[in-house]
Amino acid sequence: MSALSKIRVLVVDDSAIARDMLERGLSRDSAIEVVGKAQDAFDARDKIVFLKPDVLTVDVEMPRMDGIEFLKRLLPQFPIPVVVVSGLTVEGSRHALEALEAGAVAVVAKPRAEDRDGLSAMLYELADAVKEAARADVSKMRRGAVLAKAARVLERPASGADEPRLIAIGASTGGTTALNTIVRDFPATMPATVIVQHMPPVFTRLFAEGLDKVSAVEVREARDGDELRSGLVLVAPGDLHMRVLRKGALWKVVCAPGPKVCGHRPSVDVLFGSVALEAGDKALGLLLTGMGRDGAAGLLAMRQAGARCLAQDEESSVVFGMPMEAWELGAAEKLVSVDDAVDELLARLAAPVGRRA
Repeated sequence: MSALSKIRVLVVDDSAIARDMLERGLSRDSAIEVVGKAQDAFDARDKIVFLKPDVLTVDVEMPRMDGIEFLKRLLPQFPIPVVVVSGLTVEGSRHALEALEAGAVAVVAKPRAEDRDGLSAMLYELADAVKEAARADVSKMRRGAVLAKAARVLERPASGADEPRLIAIGASTGGTTALNTIVRDFPATMPATVIVQHMPPVFTRLFAEGLDKVSAVEVREARDGDELRSGLVLVAPGDLHMRVLRKGALWKVVCAPGPKVCGHRPSVDVLFGSVALEAGDKALGLLLTGMGRDGAAGLLAMRQAGARCLAQDEESSVVFGMPMEAWELGAAEKLVSVDDAVDELLARLAAPVGRRA
């Protein structure tokens, strides 16, 4: 796809009303052309061959073959970026997360029936997700989804002092796979960790629950007022900003609504900015794969406050957008592979506060 050509999209949904709605919504964006619509996975398979779309939008709940099975069969043959469109029900969110594990690039939540203004906002969000997906390297999504790292034993990280440490991580497109790789390698004694992953409500809770099942640390969706401690990982709830506040010698999180920052809520910049103010040189920052620049300015603020700061390298990033912005700003001291991220964090934790490893 050239820089000047439109992004060719195939819409896959079993509802004719939904297909027409998505086509009209996406066609409002001058960068997107809906080249076809399919009513199920079998119809989509045939149209992919002839229409050669750049991106697919797929409803995970379809008859004959659901979107998850479709992805598992599709991507090995046709490595096309897929944006999942899913309901905000628990079951719909769970299926959407399974689709991300199967190699989908992003997920956009359908608005609730009572949300009158939600449809227009959802269609704009979907258009943005399609444009983001068009830049994604799907081979990295599949590689991360199907390859499991061997379990390893990590020694207790030494801080060089008794002062508590804090790790802050931000991610967007491709981040669910990257975070799965990273967090499941955390030792049980890992310092308190806060994460922003761009994701809708409900999805964040289920994502945290999934991480918790495969990790030595406790992982859960953050609640307003939660105190941070060693061995606990908190994921920002969808549609709420998460900030860190000092409470004596420790920290707690504040989860609250507010305007979108860099087009996102929760925003990585909001989290990182608060960590810079409240944790200073006791913090470590890591910015992972994603499109745009959310987190770059916040990571720079953290580094200027004395924190150790890393960003994911281009080779392992599904979209080298946010990490690249951070690197070009001078916010990251090093670009690291997702497979090496935990070792890099632990090496910096081993140095005394204020000292460089």
